[in-house]
Amino acid sequence: MLIAFGGLPGTGKTTVAKALARKLAATYLRIDTFEQAIIASEHTRAEIGPAGYLTAYAVAADNLSLGLTVVADSANMLNITRIAWRNVAREAGVPIFEIELICSDTAIHRIRVEERRADIAGHRQPTWKDVLSRQHDAWNSKHLVVDTANLSVEQVIEIITHRLPTPPSDELGPASCS
Repeated sequence: MLIAFGGLPGTGKTTVAKALARKLAATYLRIDTFEQAIIASEHTRAEIGPAGYLTAYAVAADNLSLGLTVVADSANMLNITRIAWRNVAREAGVPIFEIELICSDTAIHRIRVEERRADIAGHRQPTWKDVLSRQHDAWNSKHLVVDTANLSVEQVIEIITHRLPTPPSDELGPASCS
């Protein structure tokens, strides 16, 4: 299965996605990691466009073809990226489970954004102003929305794991949740 996260910076995507991948023993793919590696390889801070996402789609497809569950950690703010993740799952013949994390408490969200530190060398964290000005297309697909404002990571993981589709059996073929 492909589990694709989305949401604004500071909503807890990386923390939750890592914890979920660990719990499921899944392959973990983080767009920020791919993007920072691309920037470092080019010795530039120039805009890299979709390169991080395109790389992640290819790595996800490889791992899904091996029968592994993939947890994709990305802002996933645009319909074009969500469609691409769904295409990766469809082409691999696996279900996709889409999760949007939000933080409904603006004060908590702002504190999270302003107080977090980069955990990838050279990575620049977005400012609160950056977060507020991000383009964010409305979701046009079935997905789980979890408000992380007043929940622990463990509570969010529990909500997600209770909503995950049952893994398909070999006899029935792939399940679908989209």
